[in-house]
Order: sequence, then structure tokens, then C-alpha cells
Amino acid sequence: MNPLTLLELNSMVVSCIEQAFTGAIWLQSEVISVKENRGHCYMEFVQKDDGTDKIVAKAHGQIWAFRWNTIRAYFEQVTGQSLASGMNVLVKVEPTFHELYGYSLNVVDINPTFTLGDIARRRQEILTRLEKEGIADMNKSLTLPRLLQRIAVISTEGAAGWGDFYNQLTTNAYGLAFRVQLFEAVMQGERVEQSIISALNRIADNLDQWDAVVIIRGGGATSDLNGFDTLPLAENVAQFPLPVITGIGHERDDTVLDLISHTRVKTPTAAAEFILQHQLNELDQIVSLQERLSVSVAAAVNAEKLRIENLAAKIPNLFTTFKQRELHRMEMLTLRCGNAVKAALDKQHHLIEVYEAKLAASAPEHILRMGYSIVRHNDAAVSSASELHSGDELQITHSDGVTIAVVK
Repeated sequence: MNPLTLLELNSMVVSCIEQAFTGAIWLQSEVISVKENRGHCYMEFVQKDDGTDKIVAKAHGQIWAFRWNTIRAYFEQVTGQSLASGMNVLVKVEPTFHELYGYSLNVVDINPTFTLGDIARRRQEILTRLEKEGIADMNKSLTLPRLLQRIAVISTEGAAGWGDFYNQLTTNAYGLAFRVQLFEAVMQGERVEQSIISALNRIADNLDQWDAVVIIRGGGATSDLNGFDTLPLAENVAQFPLPVITGIGHERDDTVLDLISHTRVKTPTAAAEFILQHQLNELDQIVSLQERLSVSVAAAVNAEKLRIENLAAKIPNLFTTFKQRELHRMEMLTLRCGNAVKAALDKQHHLIEVYEAKLAASAPEHILRMGYSIVRHNDAAVSSASELHSGDELQITHSDGVTIAVVK
């Protein structure tokens, strides 16, 4: 038996691969790892089972530095993103086997159009999922507060985007006051999704302290946007109870986060300008209302002044009319009072005459003239015969004199 050495075996594998592949071939695969080292790009390709998502094939690949700069620039120009894990790619590769380093794929070209289509497909799948869940337009349906002053910002501390946003908002030329607080998060790489969700949760802990949330890029590659195209992040932003404004610095295309947020602007500076303009619009409305109120009040005052002047002009005539009416009423009352007094006096005079007649008829002299007399005993009038005794001397008064008589 003549066993092979490992070098001999690997050399035979090299020969087999060189004979099987006389040139580069196009390969469709998912990239799960992308790293740069000394100008070279190293990646790992996988194929997953459609049903279980289990990895069924794997291979290492590399793009050497003399090709990588050109391929990377063209890829980012077409797709608007950098090559990153999780992407599906169509790559032109040369299968190689090195006696020392083993099997790998030497990438000589990438078709960015394929990846761009896959990115669009995945975005559409996420949007379709959100629509089925009934939450795709939830954040868009929220109303921006009229006073948009308390701003919670999700970004990276120390990044130019955050600094530009903060300075433009807090040192604006209009003197508008804002309360701005940073909720720090990772804005590039594989931690974007969970980091932003964590920041949203911290904001939600004190929801009544904020009017809106602004998500802005904290720096980094302008094409590194994979983290903003995930379903969990989209679900969190879509259902967040405050309006979310995004300004993640991407000029060419919209991420899923842009599409489901309340308002999408291009850059952090544009986000600050949007908020400022919103407040200026509200200020203009307030000034307009103030001017309209001032005009209305002035008109009302002038109208009331004119009414008072008209009333004042009518007062002399009204007073003359009132005076004449009251004088006439007093004359009538005086006449009526005089007539009433005369009638009352006449009535009383008649009663007096009646009483005088009655008094005259009942006077003693009148009665004596009618034939009556007054009998007295001891100067006291006698009203009953039982009062008298035999021998009593009586004085009988007549109308024309007095008679003396003795009782027997």
C-alpha cells in the first residue's frame, strides 16, 4: 500500500477543481459575514433550507484588494448600501482550493442589480406584513402637536448628525425654545435594530414628557442602512404612540423605517428645519389670529363708541319729550286730585248739614215747643212716677216758663 500525503491529496483536489472549472461562474448566495482586513474583503456564503432556514451549504470567499475598491464603489453606487451580512448576492467566483488554506471562492465581480432587487423585495415583504397586521399607517395617522417643543432624539452621542440637529434647533434665529434630549443608540451595524428599540422603550417610560421622536443618523457610512430595514424595528416604530420623524442621511432611497414613520426627511439638518418650520407655521397662525382679534376688538369698540354717541345725541330730545310727558301727567294728577278733594269736601259738608239737622231736631227747646215739658224734683229730672212721694214739690219747665206743683 502506498498512502498519499496530505499535500499530495490537496494537490489532486486542486487539479480536479482546475479541470472542472475552467473559468469564473455566477453564484447566487446569502452573505452572513463581511469583514475587511488590510484592504481585502473576506466573506462567508451560505445556503439555507427554504422550509427550516437551516444552513445546508457554506463556503468562504474573498475579494482581493486590487478588485475590492472598484467592486465596493460600484456596488454602493447602485444599491445605495454597503455589502453587509444578511444580503442575497449574485457574485462571479472562481472556485479555488489551496493546499494550505483549503477551499474558498475568489470573487471577481458582484451584480449589484440583483442585490438591489432583493433589498426591494425584502422591504416590500416587510411592508406587506405590516399592512396585513393593520399597523403600516398607524404612526402616520398621528397628529403632530401644535406646540412641537419637547423632542426625544435617538442617535449617537458625539456624531456630527446629532450635533448639527441640536445646534440648529436650540440656537435658531427665531428665538424659539426647545427641550431636546438624546437617547443614545447604535446607528450602524448589526446592533441597530435592538439598540433603537431599546431607546424607544426608554422614551415610552416617560411618554407624557415628549411631543415627538426624531431618529437621525449618528455618523458612519452613508450607505450602511441594513439595520433600518427590519420587521421588528418597523413594528415598534409603526405602533409607537408619538409621531416619529426620521432623518437618517440617505439621499437615494427610502428604508422601511422611512416608509412607516410619521415624517421622513433626508438629513438630521432637514429634521431640525422641519420642526422649526412647523413651529414657525404655528407662530404665524397665532400672530394672524392676534391681528384678527385686534381688528375685531377695534371694530367692536368703534361700533360701541358710535352707538353711545348716537344715544348721547338723542338724550336732549328724549329728555324734553319725557319732561313734557311728565308735566302733562302732573297736571292731570293735580286736576284729578282737586276734583277728588272737592268731591270729598262736598260729601262731608252734606253730612255735616244732615247731622246739624238731626241735632237741631233733638234739642230740648225744640222738644219743649212741641208740647213736651221737663219735670224736676230738687233740680233733678224726674223720669218715673215711682220716684215721687206725696208732698214733693215739682218744677215743671215749659217752652215759655216754669210751673211749681205739689204731689198729692
